[in-house]
Amino acid sequence: MNYFILTYTIYLLVSIALTIWVARVLFKNGRIFLVNIFHGNADLADYVNKLLVVGFYLINIGYMTLALKEVGTIGSVQAVVEVRSQKLGWIILILGGMHFLNLIIFFKLRARAQQQLQPITQ
Repeated sequence: MNYFILTYTIYLLVSIALTIWVARVLFKNGRIFLVNIFHGNADLADYVNKLLVVGFYLINIGYMTLALKEVGTIGSVQAVVEVRSQKLGWIILILGGMHFLNLIIFFKLRARAQQQLQPITQ
């Protein structure tokens, strides 16, 4: 029996669910940083936040699509689990890396925004 369709289905369902969950968390919790970075301009922060989420989806869905193909044989349920765990592991690592990259960028932008607000004393 060939388990390719089962493998692909599980991979896509879990990967898409993880991507949507992480994007929602980043969108919801990133807003406060963006509002601060943009000096209280909530409209601009919301627009930038939406653009960041779109980019996040594009990168992750693009990678999921590229990683979908499997060239080996999948002849058992054990092989389904092994193949998908490896692929899902990469998705999770990429999502985690993107999360930390977003945090680094937000904190750097926030620090720059706070420096701009401080009066120059000489």
